[in-house]
Amino acid sequence: MTRLFRGVFIVWVVLRFGLDELFLTSFQKPWLRVIARIVSIGRNLDAPRGQRIREALERLGPIFVKFGQVLSTRRDLMPLDIADELARLQDRVPPFSSDVAIATIERAFQKKVDDIFVSFDREPIASASIAQVHFAVLKDRTGDAREVAVKVLRPGMLSAIEKDLSLMRMMAGWVEGLSNDGKRLKPREVVAEFDKYLHDELDLVREASSAAQLRRNMAGLDLVLIPEMFWDYCATEVIVMERMKGVPISQVDRLREAGVDIPKLARDCVTILFTQVFRDGFFHADMHPGNIQVSIAPDTFGRYISLDFGIVGTLTESDKEYLAQNFTAFFRRDYKRVAELHIESGWVPAVTRVDELESAIRSVCEPYFDRPLKEISLGLVLMRLFQTSRRFSVEIQPQLVLLQKTLLNIEGLGRQLDPDLDLWATAKPFLETWMIDQLGPKKLMDQLRNEAPRYAKLLPELPRLLVDFLQSSKSQSGRGLDELLAEQKRTNRLLQAIMYGGVGFVLGLVVMQLIVRVRVF
Repeated sequence: MTRLFRGVFIVWVVLRFGLDELFLTSFQKPWLRVIARIVSIGRNLDAPRGQRIREALERLGPIFVKFGQVLSTRRDLMPLDIADELARLQDRVPPFSSDVAIATIERAFQKKVDDIFVSFDREPIASASIAQVHFAVLKDRTGDAREVAVKVLRPGMLSAIEKDLSLMRMMAGWVEGLSNDGKRLKPREVVAEFDKYLHDELDLVREASSAAQLRRNMAGLDLVLIPEMFWDYCATEVIVMERMKGVPISQVDRLREAGVDIPKLARDCVTILFTQVFRDGFFHADMHPGNIQVSIAPDTFGRYISLDFGIVGTLTESDKEYLAQNFTAFFRRDYKRVAELHIESGWVPAVTRVDELESAIRSVCEPYFDRPLKEISLGLVLMRLFQTSRRFSVEIQPQLVLLQKTLLNIEGLGRQLDPDLDLWATAKPFLETWMIDQLGPKKLMDQLRNEAPRYAKLLPELPRLLVDFLQSSKSQSGRGLDELLAEQKRTNRLLQAIMYGGVGFVLGLVVMQLIVRVRVF
C-alpha cells in the first residue's frame, strides 16, 4: 500500500506541474495532444517549463532532486532554460526552518548553540536535497575562534528515501521480469547499490570520515583543497568543518576576471578524478558544480575546493587494473584489446567473436577521437553504446554505476569550463604513467615496503621454521620410503605368482598336446 500511495503521489505531481504536457507535445500523434489538453484543464501552467520541472522534482523528494542535479550538468542534452533552472537544485533547494536546525545541533551535542559557537548564522548559506549548511564561528579549546561550516541533516530523510527505494525495487523487479534486457541490465543490483550509497549519505559521521580520507589522499597533489573536520563536533545528524572560501565553479566569468586559467582548471578536474580513481581507488562521487569552488586566495590560487562528501565511490585493485587497461587500450585505439578485456572479464559471453565486438566498438568510438567536447554529441554516443551493449549482451556492472555517474558529471563540467578540452588527450598520459607504475619497479618497491613489517617479524623465526621443516620432511621421507619398499615387495610377489602360473599353464598345454599326438600315432 505504501508503494501504491507513493506511485499515486508521483503521478499527481506530474499532472499538477504539467510535466505530462511537456512530454506529450513532443509526439506527433493528434490523440496524444488532445489528452494533454484535457489533463491540463483547470491547472495554471503559466510558469516556465524549467521552473515547473524543478518544482516538481523538489516536491518529489531527495532521489528526484539528485536526478535533477545530474541533468543540470548536461547542457549538451538539455535545453538551456531547463538546465539553468535545474542548476538551482545543486545548492538552492528550499531550506528547512533554522529553529529545526538549531534543535538538531543541540540534541546532537547536548549543549546550547551559544555554548558551542561564538556566533551562528540562522540563514543557511546553502540548502540541498539531504542537508543544509550554516556558517558559524566555533569556540576553540585554545581560546581561538575558528570560522566553520555546520552541516545539518534534513528531518525525515530516512522515511522519504525508503518510500522511493521501495518503489524502485518494485519497478526493478518488473523490468527484470518483463523486459528482454532485464537480466543483462541487472536493475535489482543497481537499485541495491543506490540504496547503500543513499543510506551512507544519511550518516554524516561517515561523510566526515570520507572527507578526512580524501584530504589525506590529496595532500601532495596541490590541486584540490578539502575542509578539515572538527571531530569533537561530528555526529550522525550534524558535522562541523573548516569554512572554505572560494568562488563557485559555475561562475566562470567571475573566475576569468580574477585571472584563473580556465582551460587549466578543466584539465586539473580530469587529473583529480583520475588520481582518485586509479591511484587511490577512492573518489568523490558527487562532483556537480554545487559541490565545487575555486580558491582565489594568493597562497592557494586556482585550486579546486571540494565540498559535500556524502557519496564516495571505491574500487578494488582488480577493478582499477581492469578499467585502466580498458582506458589505455581505448586511448591507443587498440579496439581488439578492448574487446578481449570485455570477454576476459565476463562482461560479455565467452562465445562472443572478438573480431565482431572489436568492429562494433571501433564504429562507436573512432568518430569521436581528436575532437573537442563541443563537437561530441554525448546523446548519440550513449545511444550507439546502448545498441552495441544490447547486441552483444553486455552485462551492467553495478559496482561501477557511481563511477559512470561521476564521469558524466566531470565530462559535463569540463564542457562548461572549456568546450575545446580534448578529454582523451588529457587523460591518456596519466593512465600510461599509472600503468607503468603498476607493472614496473616502483610497484615492486611499494609492495616490499608495505610487507616490510611482516617480513621483519618473520625474519627472526626463519632458522627455527627451517629446522622444523627439514625434520618434518626427513620424517615424512622416511615413512614414505618404508611404504614404498613394502609396496614393492607386494608387487614382486604378485608378479612371481603370475609368472609361475603362466609357465605352468603353458607347460600343461604342451603336455596335453604331446599326449594327443602319441594316441594318434
